[in-house]
This record gives sequence, C-alpha cells and structure tokens, in this order.
Amino acid sequence: MNKPFTCPQFILLFLVLTTCALKSTAQQTPAYPRVAGYFSVINPIGSWNKDGFTSNFSGAYTIGFPFGVNILKSDKFGISFEVAPSIRTEKNVSKVNSVLFHPGAMFRFQHGFTFIGRMAFETNGRFGFTPVFNQRIVKGKEASMFLSVPIPVRFGNALPASIGTGLQVGVSF
Repeated sequence: MNKPFTCPQFILLFLVLTTCALKSTAQQTPAYPRVAGYFSVINPIGSWNKDGFTSNFSGAYTIGFPFGVNILKSDKFGISFEVAPSIRTEKNVSKVNSVLFHPGAMFRFQHGFTFIGRMAFETNGRFGFTPVFNQRIVKGKEASMFLSVPIPVRFGNALPASIGTGLQVGVSF
C-alpha cells in the first residue's frame, strides 16, 4: 500500500525541485532583484543615557549574533530583515538577554560602503532605531566579509532613552 509523504519528505522534495528549477533558469534571471544572506557577531562597546556612560566591559558582558536576509533591488537600494539574539553574562550566569527584530532600508554607495537605517524592536521591551555604517572589507567570489558600526538609539521599558555604539563583523553570501 502506498504511504503518503511525511512532512520531512515533502520538505526535502520541495527543496530538491526548487534547487533544480533555479539551476535551470539561472541564466535567464536578471541581476536584480537579488537575495543575499549574512551572519555576523556584534560586540557592543557601551551606551550613554541621562545617568552617564555604561561600558559593556564592566559588571556584565553582552554579545550579539545578528543574521539576516537582504533583498537588493539595485546597486543602490535594498531592504534588510535582521534578527539578532544577544547573550548576557553577569556574575558567571549566561542567558539570552533579548532578541532584536531589526528591519531596515539599505542605501548602497561606491567602494562597498552601505548606510542602513533600521527600526528596532527588542523582546526586552525596548524599541527605537539604529543607523548602521557598513563597509565591505573583503570581496570574495561566493562570500564577502564586512565591518559595521551600529549606533542604537533606544526608548521604552521604563528606562531612560539611550544611545550606544558597537562593532560588528560578518560574512555575507
């Protein structure tokens, strides 16, 4: 008796057929729109609010792992959808501190420089926006390495408004 497809079998079949279809039409596909993915690591440096400067290296340490998808409309413009979980270590206890949902518009310039204006929605109750200055530092055939400086501005969750900075390094593919 024939058994119906299970969910994993159906997903595998879908992926194989999609890959074959993409390979057979690859030469007919225009350069744009184009989809690119990336993974990165961000090390916040610190933040300022009405109470002064708080360093990421004193008392507690936070590190983030942003990943996302960019939909490039042209050489000059694209849309980016980023998710960035962060881990905080304090008093020898590590935990996921928050997850940041970070959609934005990408404005691409010459020599690998990109400005990204992002909205910010954190699961810890904070929200705001993040201007990001991004520079491609190594361009490869299949992947590129980039360096970014985000400047997060946050509000909400009964905390004072803050502005911070960090250093992000990643790989796009």
